[in-house]
Amino acid sequence: MEVKIGSSVLELVQGDITEQDTGAIVNAANRALLGGGGVDGAIHRAAGPELLDECRTLGGCDTGDAVITRGYKLKARYVIHTVGPVYRGANPSTERLLESAYRRSLEVARAKGIRSLAFPSISTGAYGYPLEEAAPVALRTVIKFLRAHPEIERVRFVLYSPADLRAFEKALG
Repeated sequence: MEVKIGSSVLELVQGDITEQDTGAIVNAANRALLGGGGVDGAIHRAAGPELLDECRTLGGCDTGDAVITRGYKLKARYVIHTVGPVYRGANPSTERLLESAYRRSLEVARAKGIRSLAFPSISTGAYGYPLEEAAPVALRTVIKFLRAHPEIERVRFVLYSPADLRAFEKALG
């Protein structure tokens, strides 16, 4: 699914984020930035050990913030690492942290001159954020940013499963 947001394009696809050829891919990282399970582990494995070496120099990342590294063996030139919140029930502060993780990733991309990026669904795996709650937050935050910053030409949400894709399509509808 693809929609125009001003002069930018927002895409929803099912696939593997490590295979994306965008300027950057976003990693749903943990605060240590030293790899883990899910998307984080897959990105570290695909990028190679140099990614972990660079991440060790960064000193971690706070929840809701984002940092950037090179992409190494990935098709994407950069990896933007962001830390989403752990879900412990519906809570405005948790939602604000999830919004911040998406917004800060876009701000980091913009500052680096990156015109296209691919996001996973942040915090909806091991961190337990329900897809039906997270998808509208993710989409609303990205759409608002794209309307204000047309220099970001393409944002692709790469959803791992058909159920994940359906949740985002429903939220976008």
